[in-house]
Amino acid sequence: MDFSAWIQATTGFISLHPHLALGVIFLLAFGESLAFISLLLPATVILLATGALIGESELAFFPVWMAAMAGAFVGDWVSWWLGYRYSYRMTTVWPLSRNPLLIQRGHRFFEKWGAWGVFIGRFFGPLRAVVPLIAGICTMPAVKFQLANITSAGVWAFGILAPGALGLPWLAELF
Repeated sequence: MDFSAWIQATTGFISLHPHLALGVIFLLAFGESLAFISLLLPATVILLATGALIGESELAFFPVWMAAMAGAFVGDWVSWWLGYRYSYRMTTVWPLSRNPLLIQRGHRFFEKWGAWGVFIGRFFGPLRAVVPLIAGICTMPAVKFQLANITSAGVWAFGILAPGALGLPWLAELF
């Protein structure tokens, strides 16, 4: 199945099963934010397309936004915890082990920006996959990390869903 078919299948599933939509959206945002899965699951485009379902179906913006925000928050939290708990051993796990330059870029980015790096990193695909993990590896304090995590998750989820919800579904076609 090609990527556009996968987008259509996922949004079609959500349309047919709105009672499961929040769980699917949570899982997509979680996967997009988790250190390993995010390198394999390009859920951003699916979430953009899902935003277009808001208003066209039974989906309301606020619950969908909260589900996406919660999924992104938990994904980064788990990534931070894995880095904090297992340190650099996590960089030897596939698919990160095949991307040593990504780890180095993420580390330099985090060292330069700190908590702002956690916030900003969420908005840049490859960095989203590694900055929370690196923050954990560098033993960033949990409270500082979670403050950057929750605020960036809220802004990111809004930015991903709002274009479609506001009637800009063409935005998803750009990706």
